[in-house]
Amino acid sequence: MRARVFNRTILYVVLVIFAAVFLIPVYLLIITGLKSNSAVGLSHMWAWPNPLGFSGLSQAWQQVAPDMLNSVYLAVSATVVVTILGAINGYALAKWKFRGSNVIYFFILLGMFIPYQSTLIPLIRILDKVGLFDTIPGLALVHIVYGIPMMTLIFRNFFADIPGELIESAQIDGNGYWGVFRHIMLPLSIPGFVVAAIWEFTQVWNDFLFGVAVTDPPNQPVTVAIVNIAGSQHIQWNVLMSSTLLASLPTLIVYLVLGRYFVRGLLAGSVKG
Repeated sequence: MRARVFNRTILYVVLVIFAAVFLIPVYLLIITGLKSNSAVGLSHMWAWPNPLGFSGLSQAWQQVAPDMLNSVYLAVSATVVVTILGAINGYALAKWKFRGSNVIYFFILLGMFIPYQSTLIPLIRILDKVGLFDTIPGLALVHIVYGIPMMTLIFRNFFADIPGELIESAQIDGNGYWGVFRHIMLPLSIPGFVVAAIWEFTQVWNDFLFGVAVTDPPNQPVTVAIVNIAGSQHIQWNVLMSSTLLASLPTLIVYLVLGRYFVRGLLAGSVKG
């Protein structure tokens, strides 16, 4: 009994330490954003702002609001499209075996292991040729292409756990390829869609590499805008921290709203080795 209590205490202590390591930067981010620029300094870095100031948040919103809107358009459109494409791919590869399906699956997953940096120059040239360079649709297309391998993996593993008898019953009732997908697979794969959507939205929203390489102001995402603020000659630290705080809110809200479904989706087997 004592050993169990001791082990549990050690576990809680370790978890608290890990949580503190994560939350300390968040604490500094928040309190610095709520200070006036003149009150920011190393000597009183940990001090709670007194009085609270919202000028940093106001200035940050004025600077990054257009870029946050760009990121919303980008993340939502890319997430919707790539999630649907990944579901279709996963459905075909999991339940409609055909000659060469494993080879196709291998090459789709191979895209996950290609370094993004190695494709930037040809990627930029292609986007420029088709008139999509320095556009939100062009950047969304990039994220759709690079998101397909992971989405295919998620949905293929999820659909593989759905009993084949359900598909056979649907086929007996006269459903074809798309009928089975619409009436059987989609209703049963809601947890998988939640996992895939949260994953893809977070990846697209947090991306910096493609954003800085493919777009220029005023089409840049918010991650690039924050780096531009940090790289200015005179850095207003309260504005920079407030901008970072604002940029982190959408992904935080998405996880807070859908987090329980994300965990359920993982436990349901939508992401497995």
